[in-house]
Amino acid sequence: MRLRTTVLTAAFLTASLLALPAAAQDDPIRDTIRNQLSALGQDDFATAFSFASPTIKGLFGTPDNFGRMVRQGYPMVHRSGEVKMLDLREVAGNLWQRVMITDQQGRTHLLDYQMIETPDGWQINGVQLLPSVGVGA
Repeated sequence: MRLRTTVLTAAFLTASLLALPAAAQDDPIRDTIRNQLSALGQDDFATAFSFASPTIKGLFGTPDNFGRMVRQGYPMVHRSGEVKMLDLREVAGNLWQRVMITDQQGRTHLLDYQMIETPDGWQINGVQLLPSVGVGA
């Protein structure tokens, strides 16, 4: 019985250690998204813009342009309520973090954040608002 317990413990520890690289990667990615959402909630568009990838920065040029786009196109991100990080996935070589945001009116939105690693750390390379899933009867 003692040998079985030792073997099971060793197997559990091995599985836990193998999962560490993926889990360790989740936190910096999720922190980047949370930090940007926090900055957006305070209308600190310069800080929010700092979490954008070079591609996004080139597309919008200035924090003010970026802030205007977020306010107009992603109000649930600009003034997010509850934020829940869901799964991190690799699709066609790109990392996508799914995020569920409940806006201040209580509506739930699913978004996918494309993340890239740069010399400055993890940055957001795009956000897709996913279609709402209808409730079946």
